[in-house]
Amino acid sequence: MRVPRIGGPRAVLRAAIDHIAAKEIAVDEAARIVTSAPVGPSQRRYANSAALVTSDCAPEAMLREMQAIERAFGRRRRGQRWRARPLDIDLILWSGGDFVSDRLAIPHPAFRIRPFVLGPAAEIAPLWRDPSTGLTLRQLSTRLTAPRPLPRARNTNRVNSARGPLAQSVEQLTFNQ
Repeated sequence: MRVPRIGGPRAVLRAAIDHIAAKEIAVDEAARIVTSAPVGPSQRRYANSAALVTSDCAPEAMLREMQAIERAFGRRRRGQRWRARPLDIDLILWSGGDFVSDRLAIPHPAFRIRPFVLGPAAEIAPLWRDPSTGLTLRQLSTRLTAPRPLPRARNTNRVNSARGPLAQSVEQLTFNQ
């Protein structure tokens, strides 16, 4: 979604990172920007990144700061949950480990299943450990995105030479595809 006077999604992310730094939150490192398909019914593609920041803010104070930045970029939290939005900043991990309140859960509940989160996060903090699983961001990203081998084909010669009802049902499943 384009933001007036800023531009498209990639420009919005770059400007948001600058905005975070202007709030006296140190941006230690920012990952490259990647594009991803939407989660939910939105029709557009999204730009994603991750930033490693340093601040004295407690998690809920940091959440308030990030939501203020989202509002500055035109985000309005009303209506359909997964609708298009100009900016979405999530707190994924923090140095204090687990944190849960009525408004916030850290680690983010869905970060382990989202390659558009894990990829950029693993790029800038590959050895950071998920406090729930003990795995590093690099390990979580690899587990999520690594190609998986195809299931091994059964040796049909052994199946054909086998005796009994199981061998017959396997043959029927094999030959009636």
